[in-house]
Parts: sequence; C-alpha cells; structure tokens
Amino acid sequence: MSEKRKIRIGLLGFGIVGQGVWKNIERNREALEYRLGAELVISDIMVKDLARKREVEVSESLLTTDAARVVDNPEIDIVCELMGGTKEALDLTRRALERGKIVVSANKALICEHGEELFRIARENGAHYFFEASVAGGIPIIKTIREALVANRFSLIYGILNGTSNYILTRMEREGISFEETLVDARRLGYVEADEALDLDGIDAAHKTVILTYLAHGKWVKLEDIICEGIRKITTDDIEIAGQLGFKIKLLAVIKRDFEANQLSVRLHPALIAKKEVIAGVDGVYNGVSVTGDVVGTTFLIGRGAGQDATSSSVISDISDAVFMLRGAPPQAISKEDEELYAQLAEGLELSKAEDLKGCYYVRISVRDEEGVLAKVTDIMAREHISISSVNQKEFGDGMATVMVTTHKISEAAMQSAKEALAAEGAVVGQPVSFRIFKPEEG
Repeated sequence: MSEKRKIRIGLLGFGIVGQGVWKNIERNREALEYRLGAELVISDIMVKDLARKREVEVSESLLTTDAARVVDNPEIDIVCELMGGTKEALDLTRRALERGKIVVSANKALICEHGEELFRIARENGAHYFFEASVAGGIPIIKTIREALVANRFSLIYGILNGTSNYILTRMEREGISFEETLVDARRLGYVEADEALDLDGIDAAHKTVILTYLAHGKWVKLEDIICEGIRKITTDDIEIAGQLGFKIKLLAVIKRDFEANQLSVRLHPALIAKKEVIAGVDGVYNGVSVTGDVVGTTFLIGRGAGQDATSSSVISDISDAVFMLRGAPPQAISKEDEELYAQLAEGLELSKAEDLKGCYYVRISVRDEEGVLAKVTDIMAREHISISSVNQKEFGDGMATVMVTTHKISEAAMQSAKEALAAEGAVVGQPVSFRIFKPEEG
C-alpha cells in the first residue's frame, strides 16, 4: 500500500471552534483519513495567549503567538481562519491567499464585508477560499446551493440563521418569561456573542443572509441597504397574541427574487409565521433554511445552527474538500468560472427599495386607557388606507392599555407613515412597534 500524503494544517485561533476542529479530527481520525486517503497533521496553531487554559490539551510546541508560522509557512497546505473579527483576520487571510494557500473560514462577518475582495485575491494568486461553516452551523446550506441545486434558479430562500435569538424566542414562548430573563440564561449558557448586538440586533444573521444572497444570485449587498432588525422589541404579549392568532414569532432571513422584473428583496427581521409552516417548528438553538428552486421545488434543511460541534463539522467538511482538491479532484471553492457565472446571474439585478415591500403587519400600540382611544387608532389607520384584520386590547389597570392589531396587505411606506402618525397622537404613549407577517407563498 502506498504511503498516505501528509496534509499540514495551520490554525489561526484556538477558541471554541478551533478546539472543536482539533477534538473532532482526533476523535474520528482513522475513519476520516481512510475516506480522504491522506494523513491530517495540525502542525501550527496561532493563539493570543499561550498560558490560557483550554478544553483540549495539545503540545506546547504547536502553539505560537506568531501568525507567520501559519500564513507564511511554505509547508502549511491549509490555513483555517477561526479567530473571528474583521481586522486582523482580514490581514492574515489576505496574506495567506496572496501566498497561494487554501484558506478555510468560519468568519461570516469577514466574508460579508470583504468576500468580494478575498475571492479576487484568491483568483489572482491561484489560492482557494472555503467558507461552509460561515452560515447555519452544521447545515450544509452553501454546498446545497452551490452543488446539489446547481441546476436551479432560486425565487425564494428564507430561514432561521441565528441559534441564540431562536433559543430566546423559544423560551419566551414556552415558559412565558420576558426577553430580559431569557437573555440572562442565554448568557449563562454561553449562547450569546461577546458583542451581544451581533445576536440580538440581527447582525450575525444578516451577515449570513448577505453570503447566501451572493451564492444564490451573484450579487453582494451591503448591510446598510437592507432591512436588518433584531429581537429586542419582542414581548411576551406579542408572542401570546401571535399564538392566539395561529402564529409563532421567528427572526427570519428572506431573500426573494422576481426574475421577470429582475428585482431582489433581501431582509432580516422578526416575523409572525403560521404554526403550520415547517419553519415555525424549528425551535431552540436550531436553524432551518427553506430553498425554492425552479427545478427542484422547495427543499428544507434543519440542524444545529451554532455550537462547537456543529461549526467544527462544517470546517472539517471544508478541510476534506480541500484535501480532495490537493489530491487532484476538481476545486470546490469559488473559482474563476463560478465568479463569471455569478456575474451573469447578477447582470442588471436591482435591489428592491425597502419602502416598496408589501405584506401584512402586526402592530402593538401602548395607549392611555381612556374613552375613544381605539377609535382614534383605527381612524389613523384608515387615513393611511390601512385595512385592519384583527384587534386585541389588553388593559393593565394603571390607566394604560395595549392595542394590538393585524393588517391586510399594505406597503412598508404606509406602515411607517401610520406609526409616525400614531406616535404623534396624544393618547398614544411611546413609539408603536410593528412586525411583518411572513407568508411563504407571497415571499
């Protein structure tokens, strides 16, 4: 039997994901190397603190604070960028790609903000950039779109892309506890990013949405050009009323393309979705993605969206693809031909304006509990040509009440105008809060 080729791997970062990659390669080494026909050697690991206690034990000789041992080392075949952030990670990824290396990354923020540049650098230097782990944890959504469903044009992709927000909303629904109470538990369990805005304000899921948009439609969109809203404004009252109306509230990414008009709508926001829909049953830290193609119809993928094992599984999948490529298989990373195809997909494609979005809405309005207040609310809605579908009112016994309405189909512009008019009404206290009602058949 011929000797297996040694594939040398360098890790940039050895936190939760990096240690998971090490642990799971060691745990499944025999089967993994048999499938790959190669020996995997993690030979250099860049860390910030050599003295830090870690979950897994590795030889001190492998650890270094010098990034050059990984990115500039000619013996390293695959560089795994698992450090997070966008400044140092960007500099090191550029360096590795400029040296013609294969880079595997789980860094969705980096890819969202600099993916176009990094793919160009890889192409110009004969390098390759793999990033399956950047979206939806253990769900192979990137491979599904790029490979399994390559024959399709995608009219609608939507799903839950952040396990932390989904965990919080699930606990609020099941136990009737507040957002703040649930957040305390999420922090204790280590589910929340150090920068909590990434999870709570939708930024993490929006980064992933941008990446999926590029893969499905060849167009890079900027976060500031899309609707991006988090879960901080959702209350147990919202969840309770939604449940009574047959809905659950989820933080949804929605990518919809109108091929006739060549228009693309990209958004990330909380939404009420009917309990009968598959996505409504995706709870806890799980993610779920629905992909509708013109050939295959609708495909649904569900799996753990976060955590050490789910993310490291996707990193190891990319490492495996890179090993096959090193052994002569066709490259699975974004190639020059892929970029040419994406350019064709995006030709003439325009991003829809947020104000032109149309759909049904749920609106929560805090009011003074006084005679005629409901009539004032409905009158303002009528002036904005908004047709009301349902009305619920909750009194608090302290002179305050909450009015919750759902609407028939209206434009985003009409909804925003109505909220401004409601906020200016003397009987209304504070700013009204609205959430969209998502219907897959309408996008």
